[in-house]
Amino acid sequence: MNSKINDQLKEKYDSINQDVDTHLEGLLHSKPINYWDYIQTDALLSLQVQRTVFPDENVFIMYHQISELLFKMILSEIEQLAKTEHISVDVFTDKIMRVSRYFDVLTSSFSIMKDGMDVEQYNKFRTTLTPASGFQSAQYRKIEFASTELINLIDNRFRKTINKNSSYEHAFEHLYWQAAGKDFKTGKKTYTLTAFEARYKEEFIRFTKFYQFNNLYSKFKSLPPEAREYKPLIDAMRHYDYTVNIKWVMAHYTTANHYLNIGGKTAEATGGSEWVKYMHPKYQKRIFFPDLWTENEIATWGTDL
Repeated sequence: MNSKINDQLKEKYDSINQDVDTHLEGLLHSKPINYWDYIQTDALLSLQVQRTVFPDENVFIMYHQISELLFKMILSEIEQLAKTEHISVDVFTDKIMRVSRYFDVLTSSFSIMKDGMDVEQYNKFRTTLTPASGFQSAQYRKIEFASTELINLIDNRFRKTINKNSSYEHAFEHLYWQAAGKDFKTGKKTYTLTAFEARYKEEFIRFTKFYQFNNLYSKFKSLPPEAREYKPLIDAMRHYDYTVNIKWVMAHYTTANHYLNIGGKTAEATGGSEWVKYMHPKYQKRIFFPDLWTENEIATWGTDL
């Protein structure tokens, strides 16, 4: 064995009080790894469990599972920035562009959903999905929490009533996506929202407490002045913001409209939400990095589509 590698292996296992010879002996009995074992192909392909007999339901399931895997990749990139104390401007820019590329894939791939399912099949199998709703994606909510300060995720109707002294509990009750699970006039919660909160609310509050000062926007504002004026980073931040909060949202909106706006009549989403007011960016003005946009850009956010 190469003596340098041997020394490095010994150093590695010595650091965790392990005998390198024991670990090397274990290699004598291990099997060579195959692609299907490494990727866990059989397990992955067993996760598509339909609730109906319609073949296009499989498209719906797999597309959402692919989306969740991309969300996991995005959260991994953001977490690396969040847990790094001193970040160079080049690394920050690179990480933002990585998550942007993941959302570029999500945006462009929505045609799989929009044009890849039979409308009649969809409107039959979707009834079996009630009361599940896409707003119940916990990973996507975490991406939002990790991207910006909580105030920027508050329902636009209540944003002026929330400040840094507001409790997490109070702020959580006024997050923009709560509108997807409440009667828009009375504020009464649906089962869809109640079940989502029962499963994730405590986890979300713990998550937001860490990301209160470690979200992408806060990390950006903590950079040295010259770094905050670095044009490639500003361009990357704006690209990410626009891609997530306008392009990807509108791809989702257009797809929903394709299936739920039938004969000029807008159907309810599976969770019963008023999805038009919840989803369209012009209503909520979801903006992760407001300081990087002009007053006019903010005022017209989502209206020039």
